[in-house]
Amino acid sequence: MSRFGSRLVPVLPLALWAVLTGAVVTGCEGDYRPRATGEEGAVTVVVDSTNWKGPLGKAIRSSLGPYVETLPTAERYFTLKQVDLDSERTFESVKDRKNVVFVAPLSDSTNEANFLRRRLSPEARQAVMDGQQAVVEKPNLWRRSQRVYFVTAATTEDLVRALEDRGGEMRQSFKAVTLERMEQEMFEKARQTNLEDSLLQTHGFAVNVQHDFVLADQNRTDSTGFVYLRRVLTDTWRNVMIYYEENARPARLTPGWVTRTRDSLSQIYQRGNVAGFLRTDYRRPLQAQEISFLDRYAFETRGLWHMVARADSVDAQPSLGDYVELGMGGPFVNYSFYDQASGRLYMIDGSVFAPGYDKLDFIRHMEIIARTFRTRQDARASDDAVATAQTDVG
Repeated sequence: MSRFGSRLVPVLPLALWAVLTGAVVTGCEGDYRPRATGEEGAVTVVVDSTNWKGPLGKAIRSSLGPYVETLPTAERYFTLKQVDLDSERTFESVKDRKNVVFVAPLSDSTNEANFLRRRLSPEARQAVMDGQQAVVEKPNLWRRSQRVYFVTAATTEDLVRALEDRGGEMRQSFKAVTLERMEQEMFEKARQTNLEDSLLQTHGFAVNVQHDFVLADQNRTDSTGFVYLRRVLTDTWRNVMIYYEENARPARLTPGWVTRTRDSLSQIYQRGNVAGFLRTDYRRPLQAQEISFLDRYAFETRGLWHMVARADSVDAQPSLGDYVELGMGGPFVNYSFYDQASGRLYMIDGSVFAPGYDKLDFIRHMEIIARTFRTRQDARASDDAVATAQTDVG
């Protein structure tokens, strides 16, 4: 299982699907085929254009590409690119893409329906026509690092219901493979492994550090610790704050603790010119949910920050309670969790400033960094697992 998500179980047994041309390779080791191509954050949707313009297209867009509201300007979760399966050349092009979904009701006579029909065994075709949904995942079907789905049902109405039922799981599966590819790209250049080792020794944890991040600040006391990593370019920046409390009570982990703690840290460390500092923008709703983060109970919080100053510090009329807005802002993602092995309460917070750019991929970068988190105990367990595997191979 990937740390970015788990695999989706098909509705129809795989044995009911006809054998596809070429072997399906589910792992990358020993797979020398080309990697899938195309932009990240995009899904190629192979569906008849008439269906795309109707209720089926609406269901696809709402299930695979809903708007992400925790950004300054809402962006689609995935950019969906509709393609008609109108020629062999189109099919060969689709086979190269990273994320692909074929969607058609079997009752149609379209090329897309015929394509799916040919890949179903007679028993599966009958099962679909009798009312079963077919949502089948094919990892690495034609290329490495590829995720393909075949989705069908008897009628358009049945297919809309299938997408309503399973679309969220499909979206998470596409997200998982997208983050895996992005992680490989982020860290293919020289990682700062010396800095990572130093964090493990000093603080008992580490995250992967890209080659162009800098350690802006760190401190440790008997009760708390803090690490501040930054990547500052000419027109964008990304900040990662990691805070922990020793001998913490798990009950302290609440949404209120998350927002209070991140605002307190930001006021100290994430400062702008003069008296400005980053603060959670409470004018827009926050999105907070309980999740499993690297097998730990956690809160994931997403929202917006803005640059403010205390009104009395800049001699200005307050516009936001006691604060004055200074005009900068952006999105953040926060993971706060309890680590039972160490008795620590952790917070990993990633914030982005990227005026003029879409923000979703930047936030995905922050999520990837957060999910490389490991404690000293995690690192030892990983090293032991690698050594055992090497011994077994030998």
